[in-house]
Amino acid sequence: MNSALKWMPLVAVAALATAGCAREGFYDDRNLDYVEAQRTAPLTLPDSRNAQRYQDAMPVPQAAGARLDRSEPAEAPLPARLAAGQADERAVERREVGDDRWLVVGADPGMVWPQLQDFARSRGLAVESQDPDRGVLETAHGRLSVRQGLRAGDSEVRCEQAGRPVAGCLDALERHFSAHSATASAASLRGQRLASEDRLRIAQRAGEWVVEIPLDIDRVWAELSHQLEADFTVEGRRLLLEQDPDDHDFLIEYLPASARERGFIDALFSLGAGQGPQTVRLALASTGAERTVLRAIDESEPRLSAEDARELLERVAGLLR
Repeated sequence: MNSALKWMPLVAVAALATAGCAREGFYDDRNLDYVEAQRTAPLTLPDSRNAQRYQDAMPVPQAAGARLDRSEPAEAPLPARLAAGQADERAVERREVGDDRWLVVGADPGMVWPQLQDFARSRGLAVESQDPDRGVLETAHGRLSVRQGLRAGDSEVRCEQAGRPVAGCLDALERHFSAHSATASAASLRGQRLASEDRLRIAQRAGEWVVEIPLDIDRVWAELSHQLEADFTVEGRRLLLEQDPDDHDFLIEYLPASARERGFIDALFSLGAGQGPQTVRLALASTGAERTVLRAIDESEPRLSAEDARELLERVAGLLR
């Protein structure tokens, strides 16, 4: 008889023995624990608690931008930019259009909201009313407000009296947020709803690629001006030439990706210098309340192809995400 077969009964007995210990023994199988788990009532805190001290430690933001038409594939968003100076992008910065002034804080509105409350308390401002869903604090000295910034992860903070910005208050807010930017805490779920606005998207209208932005035109122009001044600085590739806040447009030079690739191939085979940058006008137009469209209008020959126009708009839209 084969010696290996003599051990089969012993192996079978050992398997049965260890299987019997799987539920309560050394190898506890917890799969059934999850199947048999019962739902319990959520933990509730008394209404007399201090709402400022007890907030959600891990808030879950509301989903935004639900897809109504599921027959078409969703457009994947561009990945977040990884720049050498990315840490500096989280700083507090000024924005202005005409007489309007506000701050851009490098944090989500849900994180900025409790800091705005701390600012009001630390300055002894008597809060007459507050609306966390809208991000508004009404005080005897004016209105403090926070809302979603143009780019994801940014917030816009305002301090106004009778609808006009207050310079001294904005200075104090800038110092406050600069000091607290490294110690921002988690916010309440209601505060997180401030960041649930639909974001911009690239679409095609009458055969033309455009960027649809769900924000008013002045906010878009101010942010785009700041970003183009910082990014479109490479001569021969991308360069900001002019900007007009009255007409809400920008004149740029841009070398499309297709031209850069052709130029590289031409250089390899010594066929010439390739195509140079083209002059393009980036024009903003208001299409309704909190609705702006960005177009790329070619002002040189040869004209931008549809693919090149989309590539340019995707790059510019990436500056605003």
